[in-house]
Amino acid sequence: MNALKSIFSLLGRFLERARTVMLNLGTAFVLIVITVAIIGGISSFGPDKIETEGRVLFLNPEGVVVDQEVYSSDFPFNFAGDSSAEQIQTRDLIALIRAAAKDDKIPAVLIDFSSTGFAGPTTAINIAKELKALRESGKRVIAYSDRLSSASYMMASQASEVWMHPVGSISVQGIGGMRPYQKELFENLKINFHNYSQGDFKSAVEGNTRTDMSENDRLQRTELLTPIWAEMKSLMASGRGIKASDIQYFADNYVGFFGEAAIGNIAYAQSNNIIDGTKSFPEFRQYMIENFGIDEEADTETYKIISYQAYADQMNEEFSESENVIALITAEGAIMEGDISQGVAGSTGIVKQIRSAHENKKTKAIVFRVNSPGGSIIASEMMRDELFVAKEKGIPVIVSMGDYAASGGVYIATPADYIFAEPTTITGSIGVAIALPTLENAMDYIGVKFDGVVTSKHGGWDPTQPIDDDLDKIFTGWGADAYDRFVGFVAESRSKPYEDIKAIAGGRVWIATSAKELGLVDGIGGVEDAIAYAVEMAALEDHVVKYYQKKLTPEDLILKEIFKNFNINIQEPVSFTMLEGLTEIYKTLAGIKNPQVLLTCELCLVDID
Repeated sequence: MNALKSIFSLLGRFLERARTVMLNLGTAFVLIVITVAIIGGISSFGPDKIETEGRVLFLNPEGVVVDQEVYSSDFPFNFAGDSSAEQIQTRDLIALIRAAAKDDKIPAVLIDFSSTGFAGPTTAINIAKELKALRESGKRVIAYSDRLSSASYMMASQASEVWMHPVGSISVQGIGGMRPYQKELFENLKINFHNYSQGDFKSAVEGNTRTDMSENDRLQRTELLTPIWAEMKSLMASGRGIKASDIQYFADNYVGFFGEAAIGNIAYAQSNNIIDGTKSFPEFRQYMIENFGIDEEADTETYKIISYQAYADQMNEEFSESENVIALITAEGAIMEGDISQGVAGSTGIVKQIRSAHENKKTKAIVFRVNSPGGSIIASEMMRDELFVAKEKGIPVIVSMGDYAASGGVYIATPADYIFAEPTTITGSIGVAIALPTLENAMDYIGVKFDGVVTSKHGGWDPTQPIDDDLDKIFTGWGADAYDRFVGFVAESRSKPYEDIKAIAGGRVWIATSAKELGLVDGIGGVEDAIAYAVEMAALEDHVVKYYQKKLTPEDLILKEIFKNFNINIQEPVSFTMLEGLTEIYKTLAGIKNPQVLLTCELCLVDID
């Protein structure tokens, strides 16, 4: 027995030492990796200058094009290892395209937007127009990809020539889509919905209260999507020298649901001038070598090329020493309380930016860029209140509406001295969305009863119990009061009678050109027009634009490089992605615990594939 104990004791000491050694080795390895990454990251902050003479600029943004790049307070970079989560600022992309147009050293620009997403259709249309201007400047623009969808084809169609892989995927799906109507589902789950939304066109919650689309919702969606789709088709068709009806026929008859190997789509596209032709990767490489020469400095045989990131690093920034600052503050995403993060216009963070701007004595005007379908009432009020503080100091406030400025997006725009909207901006939706699900039938079905002692009439009420007539009147009053306040704010800001605004409100959304005719916006134009108007309004001879956004610390930049260079990521488990179909049910059940009165316009979000 003693011998056996000795053997196990010896084995235990061996395993303990082995564990210590392995931990030390592992720690050393991790430290070496991090050190190398830090050195690589630091060195990447000051890249060697690449000679651009004769090199083709490769423009292939991977990520989402947004008005303003934002980072989470916890993880100030893309932690998921998903390139679609990367952000490209619209102004940076436009500046790069315009610089390339003027750069005689760059013989051509090669574009591939197949991995690019856009904050909305207006953003995509604006980038397509910049590519059109690039081609019209005389610069040769070549598009090559193995897959093209509605958005990426709209970009490619602006090129001088469009090439695809022989077994790639091309389809122009258009915009719009189907929405689930779940009234019967919730009836089967014995969940009752009480809709207190204000406005005949406020359809945010009708997916839970109807079995099909209301005629009002169908009308407003049609009147929104039709002009946006018409603009997209016009850009595609004019870029290729064909008719808009040719694009429509292709969209109607050549779907791309199965992705690659849609050979019939490619054959039709080539024979009808939707694309110029097909080339395999080696064939396209040889084509580019023949046109632009071989890169003698490359390790493999290829053509002379420079990435858009390397080109951007070498662009000369324009600096101004002006004491007159135009503060540009962006509210992008859902309006919520808390800090700013990707897809969330956090009121705490935006209020800090507005306050910082109006407390800066150099600030002569504020341009407030709104790209939001709305959200929380209190968060909207917080931003609105702070903008009025700026106005009280005599600082002009100009609003520039982006892809969407609807519901809460209109609410936070009411302090503006002047409102610009892009031609395809979706705005309006002056209404209130509120629906309260209750579970009294479900509780009764499973045999749960409620009883107790309370000191007020409704002190013990929660959504597991029915809504009586008195509560129904109270909840109806909440929605009505919020709607009345909203309409009043808009009427006051537009200098129009309350009844005039109420007649065009009702939760209805409008395309910007219609909104201008109705007096909801003042002018049609982009953010550059808003800046120019702010300069004029403040009577400035010179100015500098200050973009308010969170800056990454040196430590954040180093960590960002580590995750980028070593492809370190935390992927979402498959088991979670499989539950996406239950999202709507989850949101409904979450609403039972935390019901909210919202200024939101879910239908305003238009996806383009």
